[in-house]
Amino acid sequence: MAAYQVLVVDDSAFMRKIVTDLIQADPEFKVTATASNGREAIQKSLELKPDIITMDVEMPEMNGLDALKSIMKESFVPVIMLSGINEQGMKETIMALEAGAFDFIRKPSISHDQDIAQVGKALVERMRAAMNEIKRKADRELSMKNRDMLRGAVVPPTQPVQKELPARDRAEPVKKTIEPVETSQRSLRERTEAFQAKAKKPIEPLSPSKPGRVENKPEPLPKAERNSGTKAEKAVRSANPVQTPKEVRLPNAARVAADQIAATSASAKAKDVIKPNPVPKGGGGLEGPFNKLVAIGCSTGGPRALKTLLEQLPADLPAPVIIVQHMPPNFTRSLAQRLNTFSPLHVVEAEEGMVLKKGTAYIAPGGFHVKVNKTADGKFIVKLTEDQPVNGHRPSVDTMFESLLPFTSLQRHLVLLTGMGSDGARMMKRLYEAGVTSTFAENEETCVVYGMPRSAVELQCVRHLLPLQEIASKLVQAVK
Repeated sequence: MAAYQVLVVDDSAFMRKIVTDLIQADPEFKVTATASNGREAIQKSLELKPDIITMDVEMPEMNGLDALKSIMKESFVPVIMLSGINEQGMKETIMALEAGAFDFIRKPSISHDQDIAQVGKALVERMRAAMNEIKRKADRELSMKNRDMLRGAVVPPTQPVQKELPARDRAEPVKKTIEPVETSQRSLRERTEAFQAKAKKPIEPLSPSKPGRVENKPEPLPKAERNSGTKAEKAVRSANPVQTPKEVRLPNAARVAADQIAATSASAKAKDVIKPNPVPKGGGGLEGPFNKLVAIGCSTGGPRALKTLLEQLPADLPAPVIIVQHMPPNFTRSLAQRLNTFSPLHVVEAEEGMVLKKGTAYIAPGGFHVKVNKTADGKFIVKLTEDQPVNGHRPSVDTMFESLLPFTSLQRHLVLLTGMGSDGARMMKRLYEAGVTSTFAENEETCVVYGMPRSAVELQCVRHLLPLQEIASKLVQAVK
């Protein structure tokens, strides 16, 4: 079986050699080219069309973040960022994940053989996950098209194809292609826009002589209007007596009814919009007791999903938000700082003993499990532990969810977003069976990796399976 083709990008020749050796230790992958900066990476990406790219974050001439953005504009190819642990590198890594990078790993320590081996294992694991997602999304898109054809739907003759299925996954002589990860989202958006455009067409009057049937003939202009205007205008109207007017004239009763429908629709839409609350977040959250709590878990694709979700949650959310995002130490602080610039909520990296407050989101620090504890005076606080990893992760979503089991007086709202594996699903099931208030999961269409949410769905403990863009509004309704 042919290997997946990989482009390795790093400004250090020594690091390019290390990364190449780590990748080619797995027979599934073959490094076909390397690049020493972002500009060279863009050029080779367009020329060679690799199946996957590993991209150093910090490079001279053009850094990895700028190169990533340029590559994403031209075609979709999974990019895994290799980041240093300095502050600038971590910040740009978080921005790269927002911009469409599939995932990231920290760079190995070249003086530590065990560290190099661990990084190599993590890198190959992410590369394999990226290729599996490409295949899954291609299969799903093909399945949807076949289903539409069976239903008699018209499939557009030309679809924007940006990436061929990797050579090792193509069966000759079939020449199938797949679309970018955003395809399913774009298809949904196009269908929605088509429906909205159709809904905006003017309402045509009912025929007074045949109720329930649309009268196709245009209503003649009133006499006064026909006799108005210049001689030239009268002549034009006389020569074209049956031209359709630009606006359909409704009988009074129909016009009033249409106005009422439009007003009701506008009112309903206004209620669905989550308006930012003027409550300042500089104070570190809202004081006072609460009886509601939101708990969120995510992994691969999580930073981008969290940005979309948190920027739609209002500052006066009457509940604290606890978040577990699978990430190494230090990166979670950069993530919290970045999300704090977008979200009306106050977003912080959780610390031992922090008192939970409404309107604040707490991100579990990398390398620590986060739990919710209750003090003797009834306050809820953050508890951090360095217990063994759960499901291969520390922090673990399951550990965080499990800590919520005793607090039956709290209205607990659980959310699972995109991510590999099944972390969080098992404890979501236990909480669901214990009568937790609500459970949400991101659906397959918008997930970068449909792993954690799918596991929860298979355990039948998800009440609301929604596209990412719809979760915030439904969550706010449930909490408020």
